[in-house]
Amino acid sequence: MSSRGDRSRQTAQERRAGESALSDFADYVQKQQALRKPPRSDIDSAYGSQSVVTDNHAELDIIDSLGLAEESTQVRLKHILLDSSKDADESVMLLTGLLNGRLEEGHGETLFDVGLDDNGDSMEFAKEDWEFALARIQQVASAVNADCKVLMTKNVGGDAEVESAVQKEKGSYGKLMIRRRPESVDDVIETRIAVVGNVDAGKSTMLGVLVKGGLDDGRGKARVNLFRHKHEIESGRTSSVGMEIMGFDSKGEVVASTVPGRKLSWEEIGKRSAKVISFTDLAGHERYLRTTVFGLLSSEPNYCLLMVAANNGLIGMSKEHLGIALALNVPVMVVITKTDICPPQILEQTVTQLTKILKSPGARKIPIFIKNREECINTATQFVSQRICPIFQVSNVTGESLDLVRTFLNILPHHGKYDADAPFEFHVNDTFSVPFVGTVVSGVVKSGLIHAGDTILIGPDSLGNFTTTTIRSIERKRIPVPACSAGQSASFALKRVRRKDVRKGMVVLHKLEDKPPKVYREFVAEVLILSHATTIKTKYQAMLHVGPISQTCAIIDIDRAFIRTGDRATVAFRFVQRPEYLAVGDRILFREGRTKGLGIVKAVGYDPSHPLNPEVQKNRGAGDEKAKS
Repeated sequence: MSSRGDRSRQTAQERRAGESALSDFADYVQKQQALRKPPRSDIDSAYGSQSVVTDNHAELDIIDSLGLAEESTQVRLKHILLDSSKDADESVMLLTGLLNGRLEEGHGETLFDVGLDDNGDSMEFAKEDWEFALARIQQVASAVNADCKVLMTKNVGGDAEVESAVQKEKGSYGKLMIRRRPESVDDVIETRIAVVGNVDAGKSTMLGVLVKGGLDDGRGKARVNLFRHKHEIESGRTSSVGMEIMGFDSKGEVVASTVPGRKLSWEEIGKRSAKVISFTDLAGHERYLRTTVFGLLSSEPNYCLLMVAANNGLIGMSKEHLGIALALNVPVMVVITKTDICPPQILEQTVTQLTKILKSPGARKIPIFIKNREECINTATQFVSQRICPIFQVSNVTGESLDLVRTFLNILPHHGKYDADAPFEFHVNDTFSVPFVGTVVSGVVKSGLIHAGDTILIGPDSLGNFTTTTIRSIERKRIPVPACSAGQSASFALKRVRRKDVRKGMVVLHKLEDKPPKVYREFVAEVLILSHATTIKTKYQAMLHVGPISQTCAIIDIDRAFIRTGDRATVAFRFVQRPEYLAVGDRILFREGRTKGLGIVKAVGYDPSHPLNPEVQKNRGAGDEKAKS
């Protein structure tokens, strides 16, 4: 039997096998997730739902981008922008239609290049042409209830001018951010960012500086307001999942208090903002890894912000956090903090180490170090690509590069696909008991639409049953709203439900008359083992995370005798405590000590008469015959 010391050590070859398998499997999971379907009550068999998952032909998307559709008529953008003839009204209407389409596509905001064609060629505008085109866009934007902000210009002059890298570039051009003025809180753009990194990397301090607007004193002044517990203030370490929000108005300005040091309430920020960034501040200490993994999965982040202390580098839990973010296929950006107290040679070592890890086979990222405004704006517009990883070097004491981080967050594109037309599904990731209101559950709307006053089901409880209740009221960012839809985070006040009857990991669904929702204690998943010292066999137990669900699971069947690091296999799991609500296409992550694995649910339920490994059936049959003889 191998000793404990031997088991915790992994060879470099095994580690590389796990890393290279990770990026391929993460891409596969991303494609399968697009085909996620809620469980149907008419399918009982574990394998009846497997036909749902089919291959996704991403290469066919290029046909759409070529504009080969019959109705596609290329509009001459230059003519529309500069048309001053008698038919100028027609050009203004065309521009209005174009802008409206772009705003719808960008969930209420869009970036517009003035002076550049769609293919990137210069329109060779003179300065007067550029000013005329800008005035026309501002007029049209105002007509569609939107504001314009000039992000950068070339060969125009003024505050937003950036130096041209290529001196031959002649024409004037610039980049605009056009954002709708929200008519109500429902129209506010919401982006969720999970903040991770090793303990003492400066996560809470950075958020305190971004949200409050002041600078840190180097001794933890900025982070105190973010802590929720007395022991956090005393130790200076986050141990819970903290939430902070940062608002931008329709002109792209940070919504902050005019009084130095005063922090605006969530209601004030929400009412004055057109775009809200929700930060989930996660714990960096190894002791709180379960809390951090829960926060990463349950908050369904659109992006992940990895903090690295310049004087420490990528150490301890930061590698673990980066691995989880990559496994979940969440786009990652990196902030190197404490540059003011770090010697240049140590900073250089940190940058070299970070570049090496990001370029490794497990991550396959292209690191982009952002030093100026032009790089910041161009990287933010391309950040929908999973392959790039922007890196900022900041100091929360001197304020170095903090304006670049704010600009980047302002123009960060909306990332994530949510289906508002699908059946309603809401995942509970926190519960509260509010005086004079009652039980409140908070979480993220996975799909569909819900209104205050709707009758809903919440569950499952320990027996797998659902409770019928009514939504008393809905709040988003602590502001009452009449409804909320897919992709939004919200809190529901529930009627006639006690706090002890609800827990993290439950789901809220619309009540249907015909059949109650089905829950499962067993399910089949395709998994990838990222790291394990020896081999995994049946009866192995680990902590399994599926969205906000965290529960111990046992492996009851594998499609081979055993699995080890880097292996992909089909595995059947059984929840140890209680059944849960699962769907084909749900992403899972399991861990136990140093063992880590991720996967995707392929089928709900499990039929023991059809084991995943046919050899088991043969052996069992042979054993039965022996017993008879």
